[in-house]
Amino acid sequence: MSDLLLTGVTWHDADGTGHTGDVAVREGLVTEVGRVEDTEGLTRHDADGLTLLPGFVDLHTHLREPGREDAETIASGSRAAAAGGFTAVLAMANTSPVTDTAEAAERVLDLGRAAGLVDVVPVGAVTKGLDGHELAELGLMHRSRARVRVFSDDGRCVADARVMRRALEYVRAFGGVVSQHSQDPALAGSQACCHEGELSGRLGLPGWPPVAEAAVIARDAMLARHTGSRVHVAHVSTAEGLDVVRWAKAQGIAMTAEVTPHHLALGTELVAGYDPVFKVNPPLRPTEDQQALRDGLLDGTIDAVATDHAPHARHDKEHAFVDAAFGMLGLETAFGVVHDLLVASGAMSMADLARVMSTNPARIAGLAGHGRPVAPGEPANLVLVDPTATVTVDRDASHSLSRNTPWHGRTLTGAVHTTILRGDVTAREGEPAPC
Repeated sequence: MSDLLLTGVTWHDADGTGHTGDVAVREGLVTEVGRVEDTEGLTRHDADGLTLLPGFVDLHTHLREPGREDAETIASGSRAAAAGGFTAVLAMANTSPVTDTAEAAERVLDLGRAAGLVDVVPVGAVTKGLDGHELAELGLMHRSRARVRVFSDDGRCVADARVMRRALEYVRAFGGVVSQHSQDPALAGSQACCHEGELSGRLGLPGWPPVAEAAVIARDAMLARHTGSRVHVAHVSTAEGLDVVRWAKAQGIAMTAEVTPHHLALGTELVAGYDPVFKVNPPLRPTEDQQALRDGLLDGTIDAVATDHAPHARHDKEHAFVDAAFGMLGLETAFGVVHDLLVASGAMSMADLARVMSTNPARIAGLAGHGRPVAPGEPANLVLVDPTATVTVDRDASHSLSRNTPWHGRTLTGAVHTTILRGDVTAREGEPAPC
């Protein structure tokens, strides 16, 4: 554990009030802010021009281990996360074997601790084997050392309303939440691979209609109200789905939602080139959906930005579009994309970015030590960012084992400078510390 002195740094209160001064970190905690009198034993880091935020928390990360270590491991994903400014990531359950038992959840937890760069928080499967029929060991996973609070069959929708109801009733007892991949498989179809619309028809590609998302969100909102439980909408991607989330919140239903950087910034027109790097589930959507999602993030209807970091080995991604695997990398570029799109343009403040990338995700996941303000006595889970730096994304420089980034060659304004986990520097200027 390091004792640090960050000098000349800027930070913000939750209400957006800005401060510039020094921040001292001792024994894993922020101990002083503003003017630090006693600097003995502190390692000085010049932070002039940098902004200090609570470390980012990703509600939606695919780390592939166990089962697909050729695409990603928990260690390599942790390196990518630290380089991207994350201090905690939630590892989705669709591994092989599936994280549907207490033992499996504890194994993910232990691998994350061994890597030591971010807090890797296991997400438990809702159903055994993600088959959608029989509930997994929800209670045992929660009572295990992993203390699982978030459950998801992500990659698949919990389509059976009765199973979803039972899951919500079960997790309510310990304050858990079900994160739903909101996509009615009957409406979407097994061959769908892009947004259903004029472009999909012209390209001859089977598509997902927006109603496949909105219908499941509406059903789950009613189930959450009926059970008095919490449901989280993973990667909302359509204006129709967003409208349902907005309605549910207005009704007082315990529903939260996330959006990915790629659904905010990339449109379905990119599919026209049949490049499988742009094949993702849910699919990229038209301009009007992108704008609705941005508006929903700005007005608070959408609570959080989550990456849906989905690494794939080349032999799974480099196929004809209809046959390629779904998914994109996201951990190392999330801050840059959101900052470039919304903060640099003036639509969002840096305090707002901290709210959607740190504070709200930590609250949704129940991570008490993350997403905290920069204030004395708070855990030193922090990230220094440079709002003026420009970075051109290079897929070959990624710390992930995979290369399926949609941002390759794009220049983004805003870069992560230093990531700090419980007082230890876990990454600096794009380079993670050794695991």
